Amino acid sequence: MAKSDKVIITAALAGGATNKNNNPAVPYTPEEFAEESRKVYESGGSIVHIHAKDQATGMATADMKKITDTIGAIRAKCPKLIINMSTAITPGLKPEQRIAPIIALKPDMASLNTNTMNFALADHKKGTILIEFIFENTFKILVDFAKTMKENQVKPELEVYDPGGIYNTLLVRKQGNIFEEPLHFQFVFGVAGGMAHTGLGFCLMKDLIPPDATFSTCGVGPNQITAAMQSAFSGGHIRVGLEDAIRVPGGELAKGSWEQVEWAVKIAKLVDREIATPEEAREMLRLKPKK
Repeated sequence: MAKSDKVIITAALAGGATNKNNNPAVPYTPEEFAEESRKVYESGGSIVHIHAKDQATGMATADMKKITDTIGAIRAKCPKLIINMSTAITPGLKPEQRIAPIIALKPDMASLNTNTMNFALADHKKGTILIEFIFENTFKILVDFAKTMKENQVKPELEVYDPGGIYNTLLVRKQGNIFEEPLHFQFVFGVAGGMAHTGLGFCLMKDLIPPDATFSTCGVGPNQITAAMQSAFSGGHIRVGLEDAIRVPGGELAKGSWEQVEWAVKIAKLVDREIATPEEAREMLRLKPKK
């Protein structure tokens, strides 16, 4: 099997709001993040996506010491893993606060959100909105963050919650000096304010991206497994993790993001695709060389 046919598995370990009340396995401390990353690596994951946590509240934090300690602990325990840091972090931050950790720590990858949108936690059975905010990602933020990542040799993971994010990306790409090619997208399905996962919706997103682009897919809550399966048999990669869903198929609480990685491995094998190692994923995504 060619390396390019292998599946890259990402685990989003915590998220902005997911906490131990939702699932006790959500990591808070640097040591918990490092140990969870080790388990993800041993289960078949190549990338960990990180929101550092305020241990007192369980919310994501922009505190540079907490972020630095968390990334440092993961790097020390899992030197082969690819680290993908969030530039969303938590609501209410100024753009300069969101991009500062990327400049300081220069991870392998960082999320780059592509459009301003309603973003909410919702009770989908009752149709009620529990928490909501405007997730601000203007064209200026998109361009400024992309240029900063390019200057710091950080690969953008273009987060798209609906086709508009892809159109936004392709528009600013015409300037010619924004991104390193090829582009890498993360299709996000199931956020209240974005698209739920459907077969046709997925096909539209895949059809819009450039032919040489790579893509991964994540599904929030009940969208996780169906989105992963469609991505696997469509040539894409898979993101799982407690940021996106706190359970495994069958409804039990996940023992950790690593257990969801094990499910992603099973899905890939069902469509006769092998799992990429971190070294292979680094080459496939054209990341900066590992020092």
